[in-house]
Amino acid sequence: MKLKTLITTLVALGSFGFAMQSIAWEPDANNPEQTNAAKTIAAFKAKDPSIQRFFDKAVGFVVFPSVGKGGLGIGGAHGKGLVFSNGEPIARSTLSQLTIGLQAGAQAYSEIIFFKDTVALEDFKRGNFEMGAQASAVALTAGASADTSYNGGVAVFTMTKGGLMAEASIGGQKFSYKPYK
Repeated sequence: MKLKTLITTLVALGSFGFAMQSIAWEPDANNPEQTNAAKTIAAFKAKDPSIQRFFDKAVGFVVFPSVGKGGLGIGGAHGKGLVFSNGEPIARSTLSQLTIGLQAGAQAYSEIIFFKDTVALEDFKRGNFEMGAQASAVALTAGASADTSYNGGVAVFTMTKGGLMAEASIGGQKFSYKPYK
């Protein structure tokens, strides 16, 4: 009888843990940063529902709703976003990128970076996080995240919003981190 009680208790606790992960963050409707982040998260999930596994298991993530990118020989990109941990926004972040090489055009895209563990998230918080030329982002399409894994503790997904950019360049992204409180 005790084994049955133990199993019932473990199943109940497991269900509770799953329910806790499924609780959705409610953005402040009067805060454009939060509403834009929520819309971006919803768009990523609509484009590829299998990305949910990253939201469920990552210790944190940063959402850049809109990154503007442009270049002609020398290029750059910039965007502002929110950093999340435990399902809640904890900080603001900026993304800056400088590239050099064959490139022409302008483009807007959204980007989400997932942090697999506390080491990766803490590196980001300390400002020790840069993505160099060797890092690769997955262009989100239906099912793209199903076969994607973490690289160096992070997984990066982008979704084009508009524009056209022809590019064969070298550069990297640098990020800032400003806690809310």
